[in-house]
This record gives sequence, structure tokens and C-alpha cells, in this order.
Amino acid sequence: MAIKNIGKKRRRNYYNEQIEKINILKEFGVTTITYKDVAILQKFVTDKGKIRSREITGVSAQQQRQIARAIKNARELALMPFVPKKPRTEAEND
Repeated sequence: MAIKNIGKKRRRNYYNEQIEKINILKEFGVTTITYKDVAILQKFVTDKGKIRSREITGVSAQQQRQIARAIKNARELALMPFVPKKPRTEAEND
């Protein structure tokens, strides 16, 4: 007995709803992604400094690779921080 669909897992959609993801780059009218657009690149980074996945952002695979490369270049050139500053508490200020 041959098993055909090995490795092909599908998630069941229990509610038969599809969440439509909005491409942020199309919304802003961005055609090329460069490391110089720090304001746009910040939207693809979490508050902890991680690059958001394409499942969350809704961009294509090619755009995700370009975004990741641009963020890494901007970090190397010190346009973006590697680790965001944590807020100072009152105890640290004294």
C-alpha cells in the first residue's frame, strides 16, 4: 500500500474564512526596497528587534528576502539598532 501525500500537511480552516492579508509595500507604493528607507523597514521589525515573518506582514517571498537583506544592511551601517533600547525605570535613573 503506497502512501501518496507524505510531507504535505494542510491546516484545516474550521470557520471557512480566509483572512486577507494586506501587502504593506503596495499600500505605501514602494517599488524598490533599500536600506535607506529606515522608516519603512521599522514596520517589519518587532519591538524586540526581530524581523517579522511574511505570514504576518503579507509580503511575497521575494519581497521578504529583500526586506531581510535591507534590514541587515541598515543594521551594519548603524541606521537601525540591532537591539532596541529598553525603557529606563525610575530605579535606574537614581
